[in-house]
Amino acid sequence: MPTFVYYIAGSLLLLTIVAYFIQDRFIFKPERLPPDFQFRYDVPFNELNFDVSPGVRINGLHFYRAEPKGLILYFHGNTRSIKGWAKYARDFYRYDYDVVLVDYRGFGKSTGKRSEKDMLDDMQFVYNVLIGKYPEHHIIVYDRSIGSGFAAKIASDNKPRYLILDSPYYNFRIVVKRFLPILPVNWVLRYHLRTDKWIRHVNCHTYIIHGTRDRLIPLKHSEKLQAINPNKITLIRIVGGRHNNLPSFPEYHNFIRDILKY
Repeated sequence: MPTFVYYIAGSLLLLTIVAYFIQDRFIFKPERLPPDFQFRYDVPFNELNFDVSPGVRINGLHFYRAEPKGLILYFHGNTRSIKGWAKYARDFYRYDYDVVLVDYRGFGKSTGKRSEKDMLDDMQFVYNVLIGKYPEHHIIVYDRSIGSGFAAKIASDNKPRYLILDSPYYNFRIVVKRFLPILPVNWVLRYHLRTDKWIRHVNCHTYIIHGTRDRLIPLKHSEKLQAINPNKITLIRIVGGRHNNLPSFPEYHNFIRDILKY
């Protein structure tokens, strides 16, 4: 066998090993906050801490209304922290809904080593605490981007009122394989986040909002998700919308308003 073939095979093996151990750095882009960081907003809110297990604390923000119609549990994307994502809470509390945003492990003030199972368990822990304070049929689970898998899993294992997926992926493996086609993703990837698997077991109605010009996670991901159960999944296309600008479209806010008023 020619030497260059061994070289290519060895390089690919080395790249695969490196990708396995450092993939967290590419998947997650957290903003870390010091433990004494003080959140400041011009609407009523509380800071929340969910002590999941020794050494693991999930930090959150609770924007509250005097007489809330329900609660939005918001799973954010793979960047920043709830400090930055909190600005989107107004899209919901303007309709008199409480909003809870939480940071994943290693984001903001949240602590703990990340793994798919542990992160999913964290979000279930948060959900369990919240259903002790709100009627479950008044809880709406909402996600952004990478939060799709977490939101779909929580909705599949529980009974929220609605599930709203914002720019979701069919499953995370497909997203990664699109950008790293030479890697054996099935073996390397530690985060599979099977939205496609979990959405089959969601009993509440699901709304999907997706931009038609999304190049990071193309619209076809949402179209495939809707095809799983067209009677229970409504796909809302934002014409011209990209991955990170849907709130800049009036149509996005109109759809949120229409969903929340029922």
